[in-house]
Parts: sequence; structure tokens; C-alpha cells
Amino acid sequence: MTWESPGVVSLDLVAADGSALPAWEPGAHIDLHLAGAPVRQYSLCGDPARRDTWRVAVREVPGGRVSGLVHKALRPGALIEAEGPRNNFLFVAAPRYLFIAGGIGITPILPMLRAARLAGAQAMLLFCARSAADAPFLAEAREFAEVVTHCADDGTRLDVAARLATPEADTLVYCCGPERLMNAVEQATAAWPEGSVRFEWFTPRSRPEGEGADAFEVVCAQSGLTLKVAPGVSVLQALREAGLDRPSSCEQGVCGTCECRVLEGEVDHRDSILSASERAANDVMMTCVSRAKGARLVLDI
Repeated sequence: MTWESPGVVSLDLVAADGSALPAWEPGAHIDLHLAGAPVRQYSLCGDPARRDTWRVAVREVPGGRVSGLVHKALRPGALIEAEGPRNNFLFVAAPRYLFIAGGIGITPILPMLRAARLAGAQAMLLFCARSAADAPFLAEAREFAEVVTHCADDGTRLDVAARLATPEADTLVYCCGPERLMNAVEQATAAWPEGSVRFEWFTPRSRPEGEGADAFEVVCAQSGLTLKVAPGVSVLQALREAGLDRPSSCEQGVCGTCECRVLEGEVDHRDSILSASERAANDVMMTCVSRAKGARLVLDI
């Protein structure tokens, strides 16, 4: 366990039997299962070439059950359960990268900085934090790329709209951080080419107040069941109540565990994973949060 900045501690996880851990690629995350606490997802932020250790970092959140346990109770040598890895934030080869991180949002980006350098690509990191001292892994990030810090305490906040106003050729943008930063980047890059800007959400996107949740029908093509999904009930919950045990983890639309193929019907996508083009394709949905726009969905279950 290592203090990376005020309120952020990193954990080095190894297999209890000393065996090699599953391979992973930049952008991947794992599920941490701590006794008496909800399952939480944390980005792997170490070196993918190391098969003996998984590194994650946990920011203490006021009132957070899991982060509180990690910071106040977890100690070196403790046995915990970890599941994964999974990856919804894939690192794609490109000549140039622009990375934008806010605070603990550096964690999925850190292995990408390493990978970009190994590939010989150009990379710049815009690192937003309260102060340089509050920016975890700042020194490590500087080993792999040009880093520009934007700190509230010294008056150098990032002007997102101005910085991203003009699309940059042959450049992929990767962004992770607080919702306010993510929304600003999403709005500022609306004119960038489809697929050139990618996001990793740690918490669900805010939803409009009073958003509708009408009842609809779900037909399970494989099992032959037809279910009624009532208002206020998720598709995932309805499936489980019908005896169909479906995998899930976050149940907030940010991890992708409950993804399901859609065969018919239009989905009201409410997750924080799928891109605009993936939503338009309408061929998968996250059953924990998304619903039907019409009266009926047919799922490959």
C-alpha cells in the first residue's frame, strides 16, 4: 500500500498462491469484493507486462463504504477477492494521443501513457487537479509523456472549450475524471470525428429529473419466456425474478458486466459505456439501467 497523494492510496495485489495473474490491457478494470461492502470497480494502473501484480488506486470518498474500508481497515497481507479484468476503455493504436485526466481519473490513463511511449506515438496529458500535490501519479506520468497540469489553486484551470475547439488530425482523445470535466470535454469535441474521443465513467451520468420508466415487455428468445418489466424495475431485476441468473456487478451502467444482445425493439440507453454509434446500432444494452423506448424488446437470452 502506497500513498500516492492526499486521500489516494494504491494497492499492489498478488495471487495468494503466487501464480501469475490474468493478462490485461490498458483501460482494464477489476472488481474488488470486500466483506460487508458493495462490489466496486477499480482501474488497473500498473504495468500490463507484469503478471505478478495488479495495481489499483482508491480515493477516499466521504461516506464511501468501500473506500473507507480500504483506507481505514485494509492492511498489507490481507486476503481480498478480485474479479476480472474487463475492459470498456480500449486503447487503440494511433499516431497521436491527447489524454485528459481529472484527479483519480489518471488511473486508467496511466498504462496508456506507457503503451503510447512504447509504441513511439506522440502523447500529451492534460492533468486537472486542485493542486500539483493533489495529482496522484504525477511524477510517474511525466516519465512517459509531456504533462501539462491545470490546477485550481494556482489559477490554471483547463479551458476545455478553447483547448478542444479544433479537431486535431490523427489524434485520439481519452478522458476520465469528474462528471463536470467529462461533460465539458464531450460538448467541446462534438465536431471531432466519430470514435476519436473516448470516455471512462467511474460514476453514472446524471439523468434528467422525472425521466420516464413505463412498463414494457421483454421476450427472452433463447429461454422462451416473456416478462413484464414494471415501472421502477430494471430489466436485470425482472430477469432474475423470472429465474434467469444474469451476471452483473456495478448495476449502475458503468462496468458492462450485464451487457446483452438485442434482437428486436428500440432501446432507451441509459448506461455510461456505449458510444453514440454503438447506441445507434441498437444491438446491445446494459440490462441494469437501460429500458425500452417502445412496448417490447426481444433479447438474446
